[in-house]
Amino acid sequence: MKSKIVSLDFLVSQVSDLKAKGKVVAATGGCFDILHAGHVEYLEKAKSLGDFLVLFLNSDSSVRRLKGDERPIVPQDERAIVVAALECVDYVCVFQEDTPCDVIAKVQPDIWTKGADYRDRKIPEQEIIESYGGSIAYIDFVDGCSSTNIVRKIIKTYTGDMK
Repeated sequence: MKSKIVSLDFLVSQVSDLKAKGKVVAATGGCFDILHAGHVEYLEKAKSLGDFLVLFLNSDSSVRRLKGDERPIVPQDERAIVVAALECVDYVCVFQEDTPCDVIAKVQPDIWTKGADYRDRKIPEQEIIESYGGSIAYIDFVDGCSSTNIVRKIIKTYTGDMK
């Protein structure tokens, strides 16, 4: 599984080779902090859209900027190992920025997947994806499945606090 965790340079070369062979490369991004059934279903649906699935994983510093100093719960190296262990994920690449725009521009996946909650909003990745002829697919979430809900349940169970 650790062989699936790759550098951006390796990924750019690999995706270029795959696309030259007519393979469809789907990609998605996110924090994937405390992996749950909703994540797995989302990633399986994303993989079904292409021959290969690339997962761009937010670094620890990126997660902190997006979600606050208490996150991530699980460090990036461990999150990378966990998502790489999923059969549906072919490559994992950690990125430092708040959005995966820079890595998308370099890798140029055929299909970018995003949660359906973004369907009616302009997403930061849209302009880049459209610039090279890629497409965006929106995937429905599993109701009630979220890392935030898991954290809240743990806090409530062990402290009685309802933060």
